[in-house]
Amino acid sequence: MNYELLCNKVISIVKLTGNFIRKEAMQFDANKIEYKGLNDMVSYVDKTAEQKLVQNLEKLIPDAGFITEEKTISREGKIYKWIIDPLDGTTNFIHGIPAYGISVALYEDGLAVIGVVYELNRGEMFYSFKGGSAFMNKKEIQVSVNPDLKSSLLATGFPYYQFDKQPQYLKLLEEMMQKSHGVRRIGAAAIDLVYTACGRFDAFFEYNLQQWDFAAGCFIVQQAGEKFLIFQEDVISSIKERF
Repeated sequence: MNYELLCNKVISIVKLTGNFIRKEAMQFDANKIEYKGLNDMVSYVDKTAEQKLVQNLEKLIPDAGFITEEKTISREGKIYKWIIDPLDGTTNFIHGIPAYGISVALYEDGLAVIGVVYELNRGEMFYSFKGGSAFMNKKEIQVSVNPDLKSSLLATGFPYYQFDKQPQYLKLLEEMMQKSHGVRRIGAAAIDLVYTACGRFDAFFEYNLQQWDFAAGCFIVQQAGEKFLIFQEDVISSIKERF
């Protein structure tokens, strides 16, 4: 398979869907939201964007499976699987905060081979493919190599459900705030990850993420040179090992 060619096709599909989201952002009615759970919102924009992505992506690999946040489709694939977040940062979108995007990853035999994250408000397309480097708008990107916590800018995501680890998280956050240049919370994990991939952030930590939150972003971070990634239960105890 030509992963670079396929990645370029995915980018075109993501851009088209991004145009739809931008248009809806100009006329969005915040009353048209639904709740999937505590503080977990969704709108027709999320669902329609997901449908548009699925309809076009399944043309590229007809027998591929799908894991999607809004569950407009759920299909197993023997070899290939698309993992999609059609609107990462839905809460930002609903409130008119300009930090949200689209995340699409392709897995082959359980391993990521393509990752695309599109930050819509700045028009920044982050992407990578198996055998290639990581890019932002055709420019190669690399992670920060800063080994010093005191001169680092960190990113995180605040828990908005499942608060059982909140005390440990707040203790870690307090320490990171005191010992670094600061901690930012954008509200979209995919964007946090690609900002880490291009060196804007020196590290990112969060727990309770779902697969569609990090599938594309983590692949892009790895392709940009980062070997130290923390997942789920290890995040509270392991972030300090980065420095």
